[in-house]
Amino acid sequence: MPYKLLDEFRKLFDAKRYKHRNSSQGDVVASFLFEDMYALATSAKYVAAVKSQARVSNRRNKQVGRTKRRGDGTFGEKVPGVVAVLPPGLAVAVGDVATIEIGAEVKVLAKAMIKQLKEFKKQGGNPICVGIVGVNQAAVYTSYEGRKQWKTTGKGGHNHPIQEAAEAERRLVQRVAGQFDELIVLRFSTSNAKPFKDFQWVNLPQTESEYGAALVRISREYDRRF
Repeated sequence: MPYKLLDEFRKLFDAKRYKHRNSSQGDVVASFLFEDMYALATSAKYVAAVKSQARVSNRRNKQVGRTKRRGDGTFGEKVPGVVAVLPPGLAVAVGDVATIEIGAEVKVLAKAMIKQLKEFKKQGGNPICVGIVGVNQAAVYTSYEGRKQWKTTGKGGHNHPIQEAAEAERRLVQRVAGQFDELIVLRFSTSNAKPFKDFQWVNLPQTESEYGAALVRISREYDRRF
C-alpha cells in the first residue's frame, strides 16, 4: 500500500531546496504517521477514535495547559468543547489535545550526522514515542543558510553524507533506539543541489516493508496501552 508519510518525506527534497532550520517540516511529516495508521486499520480502537474525532492530531505539539513542547507530531484526546477541523483529503482531524497518546519526533541526518545525534532525544512521558530518522547516503551534499551555501568536500570536517551514513545509523541504534517505543530509519540519497531532482530511496521495497511493520507494532501497542 502507498504510505503518505514516505511521500511527504520525499517532498522535503523533491524539486526544491531542503531548509534545515525550518522546524515545521518535521511537524508535517510526523502528522502523516497518524494517517497511515488509519489507512492500515490494524487497530480497531484507533480507527474508531479517529472516526469519532474524540482523538485528533495536533501539529503545535502541545497539550492545552502545558507549556512543554512534545515532539513533531502528537495525537491524543481532544479538548472538550473544541471543534476539530478535518483537512481536505485527510482522515485524521486536527485540534487541541488534552492528553497525548502518540508522539512522533522527526530528524533528518543530511550532513554532520554524528553531531546531530547528540540532540536526538525522546520527548518523554506516557505516550507511545516514535522516532523517525532520515539518513542521507548521498555522495555529496549542499546546505544553505540565507544566501550562503556549503558543499561537502569529503575532508576537513566536511564529510560527504555517504562517509558518515553507516556510522551515524549504528550510533543512532546504539544510543537512542531504546528511548523510543519505535524507531523508524528512512535511508535516502539527495545532493540538495539544483535542479533538486535527484532524491532517491536507497531501497524502497525495504523501506516500505520496515515502515509498514512499524505501523503494525505501533497499532498493537495502541490497543494494549489505551
